[in-house]
Amino acid sequence: MENKELIPNLFRSEFSKIVSVLCKTFGLSNMQLAEDLVSDTFLVASETWGLKGIPDNPTAWLYTVAKNKARDTFRREKVFRDKVKPELVHRPNSMESVNIDLSEDSIKDSQLKMLFAVCDPLISSESQIALALRILCSFTVQEIATAFLSSKETINKRLYRAKEKLRENKVELVIPPSKKLNERLQNVLLVLYLLFNEGYYTSNSEKRIRKELCFEAMRLNYLLLNSPSTNTPKVNALMALFCFHASRFEARTDDGGGQIVYADQKETEWDQELIEKGEHFLNRSGTGKEVTKYHLEAIIAFWHTRTTIEPKEKWEHILQMYNRLLQIEYSPMAALNRTYALAMARNKKEALEEALKIRLEKNHLYHLLLAELYEGSNSVKQKEHLNKAAKLTTTENERLWISKKLAKLT
Repeated sequence: MENKELIPNLFRSEFSKIVSVLCKTFGLSNMQLAEDLVSDTFLVASETWGLKGIPDNPTAWLYTVAKNKARDTFRREKVFRDKVKPELVHRPNSMESVNIDLSEDSIKDSQLKMLFAVCDPLISSESQIALALRILCSFTVQEIATAFLSSKETINKRLYRAKEKLRENKVELVIPPSKKLNERLQNVLLVLYLLFNEGYYTSNSEKRIRKELCFEAMRLNYLLLNSPSTNTPKVNALMALFCFHASRFEARTDDGGGQIVYADQKETEWDQELIEKGEHFLNRSGTGKEVTKYHLEAIIAFWHTRTTIEPKEKWEHILQMYNRLLQIEYSPMAALNRTYALAMARNKKEALEEALKIRLEKNHLYHLLLAELYEGSNSVKQKEHLNKAAKLTTTENERLWISKKLAKLT
């Protein structure tokens, strides 16, 4: 692999690992300094490898340079006194005795603890996601800004405020004690859920699916699954949900990036290996007594992957799961999805009566559903809601898709 390709790939895979270990070693309050040190390490790599060639073990080279830079930086007495954990200050020859452990086990432990730190409810959910993308997923500030249709300046401010909040409140890089673990884990799972949804259901990008966001949410969830203290039924349920959704990535868009709705998807394009993994995690999620929204959404997604069952029976299963989901945690979007399941399991008239009660007037998906429910019974209403959906959608691809549906009605 050429230098120009190798360094970006290594940055994506190694940046978060080194930053997490440095923060575990020298304290979360030094997060920005750790980021700067690791960024500088990659800059040195780019310059050195361009002149002398790529070393035999590029990753080990990066780890060695990062360790040396960290020790050199923290050895400077003022930085050491002001920013490093106080208990390190009084150790004799402290910098020489500090072990910057970049072993695989240490990296996993550091990243798991970092996941809980950046998902601290002290900061907003938007900031939690931004920090997770930056510190744990190695996204550049520009990539985060692009993902959220924002500016680099806005994201930089958001990241700075979040880091300051964590520093001021002396948040530590630790797994919460058992009595607080469940509450904090719930927040971590919500952040991962929102991160995946931002990639899977995005309406803020011309790309119908941003797989990189979905895959990062899945990777971070694996950190939880690989730790005995966080490998719980609801973590498995969330992973099952991710796998079932990810199994239909390729079937959801056409060659031009346009949307393919579920009813028109080719089942041969579904990833059977991911479906089987989803079933594995779904089975593991059923070991406890707690039933969360992740369990129910995973079961709904599971039924979407069934191809041999009679359609009305399948949609009846989905409908019942939505009924339970709305009892646990009501949301207008879940109610909207339930009405579609109701139409498929029962009839459009009954579903339309329910849909009109939801009233998501500013949501284009609401109008798309109403248009579908009016199909065959009221073409005027069908066109009216398609036109409203076209005005409300934020992507050109979806607007073109709606235009094609309207053209067939004229």
